[in-house]
Amino acid sequence: MPGGADPTVPGGLRRIAGSAAPPPTIAAAPSRPCGLELRAVSKSYDEVQALRSCTFSVARGRLTGFVGPNGAGKTTAMRVVIGLVHADEGMVCWDGRPMDEGARLALGYMPEERGLYPRMRIRDQLVFFGRLSGMSTSAAREAVARWLAALGLAERATARVDELSHGNQQRVQLAAALLHGPDLVVLDEPFSGLDPFAMDSMSVLLRQVARSGAAVLFSSHQLDVVEHLCEDVVVIDSGRVVVQGPLEMIRDASPDRYLDVTTRGDVGRLLAIEQATVVADQDGHIRLRVPRTADPVALLRAVDRDVVRVAYEPPTLSEVFRAAVAASREPGDREATDDEA
Repeated sequence: MPGGADPTVPGGLRRIAGSAAPPPTIAAAPSRPCGLELRAVSKSYDEVQALRSCTFSVARGRLTGFVGPNGAGKTTAMRVVIGLVHADEGMVCWDGRPMDEGARLALGYMPEERGLYPRMRIRDQLVFFGRLSGMSTSAAREAVARWLAALGLAERATARVDELSHGNQQRVQLAAALLHGPDLVVLDEPFSGLDPFAMDSMSVLLRQVARSGAAVLFSSHQLDVVEHLCEDVVVIDSGRVVVQGPLEMIRDASPDRYLDVTTRGDVGRLLAIEQATVVADQDGHIRLRVPRTADPVALLRAVDRDVVRVAYEPPTLSEVFRAAVAASREPGDREATDDEA
């Protein structure tokens, strides 16, 4: 990108590609109505019930991670939201009212599968998508120029999509979802296949989109990314929502705590802690699950003098996810959980 000041893009965002400077501070958006709500939404495909009275919400100004095993119903729920699939029962609401075609026209959607024309020029394609979203040609061209600059793609504007790397195709697809300034953004596996630098760039961008006042829902199997990025989380399994709410509150409410120790000394005393379950034990690193009621002082007494690192903490999102999915299943189904996270 040529030198000079970074161009401003919708919502007060600035260029994030590569090693860009930290994004500017944006004043938090004023309190707005509730955002997106799914109310007891059910959907079946012949004998397969994809959603079972699925109920959750996505607040304006916040990032919500949507996680679940393969086949849990995430993509179906997203398609119901955007109107590609009609629910058998229940209702989708935006700001407290049933979502209509006008509201859906204004949302931004990024599918997991490529939704781009591979042989079409990037700039022309994005202008076309902007026009489909109700923008005038001039407004679409201006927005496309800003987004391509913000995403580090200004110099590739005339390239065809099939000439881009996977990561840059993801950026073009994200620009298509955001260039019309949607209040609701729905992204299906936006981090799939991205390298760490591209993941960092997209994380910065999504935070800024949410901070500008949009409600952002995205699905991902990369639970560490969701934990790092999201304020709220929805866990779905077999079409049912099994956990939802602010991530920190969900972690704190767990009946389990974890003692995580890295030591150069003997781990025997740690392994002997009463009511502790060994989660990991390898090369001087041990992670124990203990009841929340356990005395942390007593636990720390078991740590020897050669400790390198010690932490006493609530479960990670991955551990919350596994516990919630296992608890929601019949005993015979639980053994599959570890392979599906």
